[in-house]
Amino acid sequence: MANFDLTNLAVKMICPNNTVQLDDTDLPSVLVYIPKFKNSDVLEGGDDSVHPAFIVNGKQISGFYYSKYQNHVNSGVAYSLPAEDPTANITFDTALARCTAKGAGWHLSTNAEWAAIALWCKKNGFMPYGNNSYGKDTRESNYRAIPMTKGTDGRTNHVATGTGPLSWSHDQTPSGIWDLNGNVSEWQGGIRTVWGELQILENNDAADPNNPQNATSTCWKAINATTGALVEPECSTTDMTGTTSGNTVRLDWVSNAWVFKNSITNVQQDYKSCTFGKVTAGSTIGEAAKVLLRSLALLPDEGAEEADYDGDMVYWHNGIAEHCVHRGGSLLNGSHAGVFYVYSHARSYSGASIGFRSAYIPEIG
Repeated sequence: MANFDLTNLAVKMICPNNTVQLDDTDLPSVLVYIPKFKNSDVLEGGDDSVHPAFIVNGKQISGFYYSKYQNHVNSGVAYSLPAEDPTANITFDTALARCTAKGAGWHLSTNAEWAAIALWCKKNGFMPYGNNSYGKDTRESNYRAIPMTKGTDGRTNHVATGTGPLSWSHDQTPSGIWDLNGNVSEWQGGIRTVWGELQILENNDAADPNNPQNATSTCWKAINATTGALVEPECSTTDMTGTTSGNTVRLDWVSNAWVFKNSITNVQQDYKSCTFGKVTAGSTIGEAAKVLLRSLALLPDEGAEEADYDGDMVYWHNGIAEHCVHRGGSLLNGSHAGVFYVYSHARSYSGASIGFRSAYIPEIG
């Protein structure tokens, strides 16, 4: 890339925590640096352990670089630049491949990384807005972004990345991460459900492509409901009957809300939803498991109120063999979209409302 050093310097002069990083194909991406912090820095009920996003393959990292913008694909490779139409209609595995094609250290955003940013936002009082209502945020009347696509009804669908107001930045400054709320919901690596059992890759190991995330990978682990330790899953994608009771964390639908338990009493074949603030952990979930769930932005913080999460919604199945997770919501979700929004689909699913973004860790590779 010609004049790369000057371009990077110009970006850093305006946004000191941003950088322009070239990938193996010589394509630039604008990234935001997220430095290491502890659970207790972002969670009321957190311990002093380093947040999972900052541990890869058992080693602590100083931080990670996150795409400032939702990614667009060019010649089979993802990149993060402003004023682009975010790529959608992409499956989980294809999104994963478009990120790793960038070279060593590049990967699909992981749920651990998304959670770190979401928890930082809440702790610091910055719950970002975005395109969750056909080109605008449902809570804003005057602010709009540059439209990129329109539906047959003439309404705006996707908007150009990073063209919204500062309220659409994760820290409400030009240096922030844009469009975490709406536009397209974003696939996340390192997390799935199998027959309602929550399965993850340890810490931020999903950032390393050497830790595969295919359906039968042995890297997938369940969470012991009592101790919070990662253990071998009790539910398998090849077991068509599923397992509704055991020692691991599962999702159950109780009294019109999702509850983390070690058993499932109400199997749901269709999506059921509640606000993030209504999600709870049952009596069979130990404190260490609760801390892990909170650190992954899957369970409300200790002592938090439902209103603290701005109406963000969670949608789960617990009667499906395998579902991967995407977060943030899309242009269709209105006030239900946001950094604590959760939805899931089969890894083979693609739709106009689902996209992705890449992240970068130099220590990997």
